[in-house]
Amino acid sequence: MITNHHAKYYAHELKRAGGEGVDRLSQSLFDANVDLNPHQIEAALFALKNPLRKGVVLADEVGLGKTIEAGLVLCQYWAERKRKLLIICPASLRRQWAQELLEKFNLPSVILDMQAWKRMQKQGIYNPLGTGEIVIISLHFAARIEEQLVGQPWDLAVIDEAHKLRNAHRESNRMGQAIKRALDGRKKLLLTATPLQNSLLELYGLSTVIDEHLFGDVAAFRKQYMAGDPPVKELKQRLETFVKRTLRKHVLEYIRYTERKTLTIPFTPTPAEQALYDSVSDFLQREDSYALPKRQRHLTGLILRKLLASSSYAVLNTLETIKKRLILLEQSQPPLDDLISTLVEDDDLESDYLDEFDESEQEEETPDAPFDALKLRNEIQEIESFISQARSVTHDSKLDALLKALDTGFTQMASMGAPQKAIIFTESKRTQEYVTRFLAENGYGDGIVNFSGSNTGPAATAIYQQWLQEHAGSSRITGSLQVDRRTSLIDYFKDHGRIMIATEAAAEGVNLQFCSLIINYDLPWNPQRIEQRIGRCHRYGQRFDVVVINFLNQKNLADQRVLELLQSKFSLFDGVFGASDEILGSIESGIDFEKHIQSIYDTCRTPEAITQAFDLLQKQLEQDINTRLQETQKLLLENFDENIHELMRLQLDEAQQRLGKVSRWFWQLTRHVLAGHADFDDTNHSFVLEEPPIYQAPRGKYELIRANGHTKSIGTHSYTYRLTHPLGEHVLDIASQLDTPPATIIFDYANHPTKIAVADQLCGQSGYMKLSLLVIEAFQTEEHLIFTGTTDSGQWLDSETCQRLFSIGGTQINEPLSLPATLDSNNQRLIDATLAKVMEANNQFFQAERDKLEKWADDKILAAEQALTDTKAKIRALKRDTRMAQTIEQQQEAQKELRDLERLLRRQRQQIFQVEDEIGERRDQLIEALEQRMKQKTSVRELFTIRWRIQ
Repeated sequence: MITNHHAKYYAHELKRAGGEGVDRLSQSLFDANVDLNPHQIEAALFALKNPLRKGVVLADEVGLGKTIEAGLVLCQYWAERKRKLLIICPASLRRQWAQELLEKFNLPSVILDMQAWKRMQKQGIYNPLGTGEIVIISLHFAARIEEQLVGQPWDLAVIDEAHKLRNAHRESNRMGQAIKRALDGRKKLLLTATPLQNSLLELYGLSTVIDEHLFGDVAAFRKQYMAGDPPVKELKQRLETFVKRTLRKHVLEYIRYTERKTLTIPFTPTPAEQALYDSVSDFLQREDSYALPKRQRHLTGLILRKLLASSSYAVLNTLETIKKRLILLEQSQPPLDDLISTLVEDDDLESDYLDEFDESEQEEETPDAPFDALKLRNEIQEIESFISQARSVTHDSKLDALLKALDTGFTQMASMGAPQKAIIFTESKRTQEYVTRFLAENGYGDGIVNFSGSNTGPAATAIYQQWLQEHAGSSRITGSLQVDRRTSLIDYFKDHGRIMIATEAAAEGVNLQFCSLIINYDLPWNPQRIEQRIGRCHRYGQRFDVVVINFLNQKNLADQRVLELLQSKFSLFDGVFGASDEILGSIESGIDFEKHIQSIYDTCRTPEAITQAFDLLQKQLEQDINTRLQETQKLLLENFDENIHELMRLQLDEAQQRLGKVSRWFWQLTRHVLAGHADFDDTNHSFVLEEPPIYQAPRGKYELIRANGHTKSIGTHSYTYRLTHPLGEHVLDIASQLDTPPATIIFDYANHPTKIAVADQLCGQSGYMKLSLLVIEAFQTEEHLIFTGTTDSGQWLDSETCQRLFSIGGTQINEPLSLPATLDSNNQRLIDATLAKVMEANNQFFQAERDKLEKWADDKILAAEQALTDTKAKIRALKRDTRMAQTIEQQQEAQKELRDLERLLRRQRQQIFQVEDEIGERRDQLIEALEQRMKQKTSVRELFTIRWRIQ
C-alpha cells in the first residue's frame, strides 16, 4: 500500500520533462511495444541530446530499425505533450508508418493527401494539419502544401528516405527547396540508409535540409573537402555532430538474422500464350499509336507489358479498357478519365506510377491534327483481335508452375519446422483473383486469404466482421476502417490461413515474420520493390530461413536476363541480408530503372540485340554499384570500436533497470488512484475497469504493457495500458495534484518483498524529508526532483537513499511537524548544485553551437577568398595566352577580357572585407540569440515535507 505522498512522487517522476541518458527515454521505452535493442536506444538518445541542434540524420544500414528509432523519439515527444508532429515519406511508405506507430507505440496518426485534405475540409475541418494526430504525408504532397506547412509550429518533423532530398541545396531541385523552406527553423529527424552514395555533395545537401549553418556554401565545401587531399578527419568530426550510423555487422551479437534462400521454377508458355505475348509485344514496339496517349505512352506501355507478363486474364481487362477509350475517340466523345489512374485503380498497381507525372502530364491531350479515321479503325480492330486471343487462352502454364512451387516450398518449410504458410505476390488484382480461383479448384481452397489496397471483397468483409466480434472491447480495434481491415486479414493469415495472395499493397506496412515462404508470381523489375516484398517476412523477429521462389519463362530471353540481373547484381535473394543499401541506393528511382528495362523490350527484336542491350545495362550498373566512395564512406560513417559494444550493453542494462522502476511506480500509482473504480490482478498486472473516471476509457480489461521492464503479450480481449493511454494520463494528472499536507509516513519495511541495503541500515530510525520540484527553462524545459533528508541523529540522506525509501509502501499519519532549521538550507544547497550542473551542460551545448557558427563563418569567408584566388588564376592564364596570340585581333580580344577580369579582381578585393564584416555580424547575431535563450528562468515548488519512520 502506498500513500498520497508516494503517489505524488511517482507521478512527478513519470511525468518529469528532461533528464539525462536513459532517464530521458523512460516514457517512450516503457510505452513502446518493441524489444529493446541498444543501438536503437543509442540512436534515439543521440536525436534528443542537444536541444540547440536543428536536427540529426539517423543513418543505420538497411534492416536495423530506423523506424523504431524515430518512433521512440516521436513517442517521447508525445509523452512530453509536444504533439505537433509530422512525418514526410515516400507515398508507398505512408501506410507502413501509420501501422508501426499504432502497433508499436499506440500513437494516433492521419495520412493526408489532396483527396483526404478536401474531404476533411468539406466535413468542416478547416485545418487538416491540426487534428491533434501525427500527420503523415508524402514528399511530393509536402512540397505541394509548402505554405500550409510553414504556418504550423511543428515540434518535430521526421523525413524518411531522406536521401531523396540530397540535392536540396540546388535551386533546380524544386521538391527539396520547397520542403527546406516549409520546415525552416523546425526540429528535424532525417532517416536514410544511404546518406552518401556517389558524392560528398550529397552529405552537404542533406546538411542544408537540417540547418543552413552546418557548412558554408557549396563552393567552400567543394574547396575544403573535395579538392586535392581533403581533411577527412575534420569533416568526420563535423559530421559526427549530426549524423549517427550503425552497421549491420555491429549488431549481430544481439540480433539474429536468418538466411535467404532462392529457388527458380521454370515454365514454358503454351503456343496460344506465346502468340498473345508476341502480338501485344509487337504492338507496343510501335513508335506511334492512338491506344497509348502521347504524354503517357511509355508509362502506359510499361503497365501493359507488366500485365501481359502477369496473366492473360489481367491483360484482357486492360485491352478492353483501351478499346473502350479508342471507341470514344472514334465517336468524338470525351475520352475516359486519365488512363494511367484507371489502370492503376482497376488492377491495384503500385501507386508510384502515379507519382511519376504531375497534373499537367496526366491531362488527356487534344491532338492538333484531326484523327486519321482509317488508322484509328484499324487499331480498334487490332485491339479486338488481341482480346479474342486473350479469351482463347484456356491454359496458363505459370499456374502449373505455381502448384510445383507450393509443393516444393511447403516441403522446405516442413524440413525446417517452419509454419506451412506462403505469401504469393502478384502485380495485378485481376491476376490475384485468377490465381485464387485456380488454387481453390486444385486442393488449396481452405485457408486462402486475399490482400489488396481496398480489401473490400465478400471474403475479406466476412473475415473482418468475425475479427470485430473476436476483439470487441480490446485495443486491437482502432476505429480506422482501412487499418482494421488490413489487421484482420493479417491476423487471419497468421492464425488460420495457409496462403495469402497479395498485390503490391502488402509490400507496404505489413509485418509477416510468421511466414517464411515468398512466391513472386510476378517479379517486379524494380529491385527496391522486390526488397520491400522480401522484407515483409525477412526481418527482425523471423525465426526461420526465408525461401524466395521466382518463375522463369524459358521462351523469353529478356525475362531471363532480368532475373539474372536482379539476382546476381543486386543480390536480392541470397544471404543473411539481401541487397545492401549501397546497391539499392545506386538507383535514383525504381521506376526509372524499370523504364531502362522497358526500352530494351520495346526496341530489341533479336536475341543478339537483347543480349547486347542487357550487357550494356549490366556494365552501367557495375559502374554505379562498384564505383562508390567506399573508403570515404568507411572513414566518414563507420566509427565503431570495441568499447562501443560494452557501452551499449551497459546502456541496455540501465534501460531495463529503469523500466523495472517505471513499471512498479505506474502499477502502484494506478492501484492507488483507481481504487474503487477497478478490480486489480497483481499477478498478471491487469485490472477490470468497472467505473470509468473519464469517457475516453471504456469499461473492460486492461493489461500493463510492461512488467519489470519487459513487454507483455496482451490478451485479445484486453486494452493495452500505457503511460500515454488516456486513462494512464488521467491517473498521472490526478496523482500529481493530490493533497499532501505535512504528515508522518511509516515505511513498512518488514513486509517489503525485497531487501534494500539502506533500509536495513536505517530500520528503527526516524527523521525528516522534503521533496521539491525544480523547473528550469533555458534551451529546453527541465524538471528535477530534489529530495532532502535527515535522520533525527543529524545524518544527512542523499537523494538516492530518499528514493529507495519511497520504494517501500507505508501508512500516513496527518499531524503537525516541527522541522529542523537545517532542512531548508540543505534543500537550497542541493538546488544550487543542480542549477550549476544544468548550467554546465547548457554551456557545453552553447559552445558546440558556437563552434558550429564559427566554422560556418570561416566557410563563408573561405568561399569569398576562393573566388578572389580563382580570378587571379584566370588573369595569370590569360596573360600567358595574350603573349602567345598570333594576330592583333586575338591580342585585342584578350586585352579586353583581361581588363574585365582586373576590374572584377578590384571589386572582389573591396568586397571581401565587406563579406567578412557581414558574415561576422550575422554570426554575432546568432550567438547573441543563443545567449538570450541561455538565460535561465527557474522556479521551485515544494511538493511535500514529511516525518519518516522505518519499521
